[in-house]
Amino acid sequence: MRLLLVANTNGDWAKMRLGPFQKTTVSVLAGLLIFAAPGVGAAESLAGSKGDSRFAVNFPPGSTGDCPKAYRAYVAASGHSAYATTFYSRVTDLYVFCSARLNAPSKKAAEDLALRSCQDSVKKYKVKTASGGCGIAASK
Repeated sequence: MRLLLVANTNGDWAKMRLGPFQKTTVSVLAGLLIFAAPGVGAAESLAGSKGDSRFAVNFPPGSTGDCPKAYRAYVAASGHSAYATTFYSRVTDLYVFCSARLNAPSKKAAEDLALRSCQDSVKKYKVKTASGGCGIAASK
């Protein structure tokens, strides 16, 4: 049995017959398309997503410091990213350290690098925070 395709080219109807090899190729490509379709959503961009929030990230209105900028860059990032910050107590903590790792190969890698960078900053400046060290606030 041969497959008959009819196509209209420049107003003329043309007929094309596919042989057994071409028919097999078409069948295989159709099967691959069916299996590849569910994975299309996985390649979706993460830009604009806040990801998985572990605790609230709040900045005073109009904040223009490095941490609000880093958080906005994290939200805008299209790949796997993470935002880490020190736990903040408004009453006792004078310093807030933060770090963002953008477009890492995986969510886990982004979290590890962001957390390590935040912890390195706390150690570098020899600051003790009343509420503890750094934590991953959000990741995607």
